[in-house]
Amino acid sequence: MKRRYLALQIEVERMPSEREFIDAVWSSIVQLYGEFGASQTGLALISYDVERNSAVIRTALGALSMVRASVALITSLAGTKASVHILAISGTIKSLFPKPMQK
Repeated sequence: MKRRYLALQIEVERMPSEREFIDAVWSSIVQLYGEFGASQTGLALISYDVERNSAVIRTALGALSMVRASVALITSLAGTKASVHILAISGTIKSLFPKPMQK
């Protein structure tokens, strides 16, 4: 199965726990596409950085548009107003974060 990795930036006053974040993503997917749609995503949290307010999630290529729409609709995390922005999408984690330019 082909996969895609999404680098996310989380804008929120107080960063939620990993569990609260992934639960919000799942909840958004289920609201939009139902449980059958959610089961097609193969969603997984790869990394979660509280200090940088960022996360990386993995999804099936065929469900990429569903996950993108669901992430865009997140308006609260752990009871706090929030927004989640997709910074990059890639087929590999390594190419998700380009190396800084060298002289």
